[in-house]
Amino acid sequence: MSFNGFKSIIQEGDIVVLYVSFNQMHPIKAVKQITTKKGNLVDNIFQTPYGALHCAELIGKEFGSKINLSKGYVFVLQPTSELWTLMLPHRTQIIYTPDISMIVLQLELKPGSIVIESGTGSASLSHALIRTIKPTGHLYTFDFHEERTKTAQQEFEEHGYGDYVTVAHRDVCATGFGNGLDQKADAIFLDLPHPWKTIEYAVQCLKEGGRICSFSPCIEQVQKTCTHLTKFGFTEIETIEVLQTQLSVQSRNMTSLNFDFLKEEGSNNSMDYDKSKEKQNVRVVTAVSPTTQAGHTGFLTFATLIPSWSTQGDLDDSIN
Repeated sequence: MSFNGFKSIIQEGDIVVLYVSFNQMHPIKAVKQITTKKGNLVDNIFQTPYGALHCAELIGKEFGSKINLSKGYVFVLQPTSELWTLMLPHRTQIIYTPDISMIVLQLELKPGSIVIESGTGSASLSHALIRTIKPTGHLYTFDFHEERTKTAQQEFEEHGYGDYVTVAHRDVCATGFGNGLDQKADAIFLDLPHPWKTIEYAVQCLKEGGRICSFSPCIEQVQKTCTHLTKFGFTEIETIEVLQTQLSVQSRNMTSLNFDFLKEEGSNNSMDYDKSKEKQNVRVVTAVSPTTQAGHTGFLTFATLIPSWSTQGDLDDSIN
């Protein structure tokens, strides 16, 4: 239940982030015993490079605590959607934080928003959406793979997000999002092989002025999606690609003018002018761009459903 709001003390049953190193984090459950595949109850012990961790000892400790082990130490952190993205069990390819942050921004999400997502996948984006729209908003997420929907539903319940999300097994390209969501959604997110097949259904579910986002790895998918968005009355259609660049901060030698020397020589009008002292070597801290470009993840296409009142004038003119 530790995903749903800040808490300081680890309670039994909480999901805890075991921080071993920057590239090594694990989600563990703070319970005394776990059930093996054979159905036997055994002590919950997690093996790390620094020794064995008895998970029962975490109960009652503060999040952020340093835990000493036989060969070193680890930290226990409260989980967030960003940390979950880095350590979740992959059932599909996932969307990472740079793209997630742009999606949440461009869809203009806030507490109370109603969001439709398809497909659920490994629920990386789902956790970020729920955190943004809770406690008064709701996420309706769909996936055509039945087993994935069951696993995602179980995760949401374990993380304390069960009240904020409805998970359904559905092929939205063939049957849409269901009649119960007509003109109810503030935003729709699509991560599908054929997102253009759902645009007509999206129009039925979106509120006027609602936003839609489609994530596609191929530009051909983007082109077809944009064509259908235009056909069904969407405006402000925009496709962007988020490329994360990591700059290297380095200390380097550089040559610069010696202003102290120039000022002194200029005031003295000395005939013994030493031109070699006009410049000096200085040590500066600078940011260096990477030698390689960040890899492509996918294209994000955003659009807004035009409110009916905004086109009423054009309709009246055409009638007259």
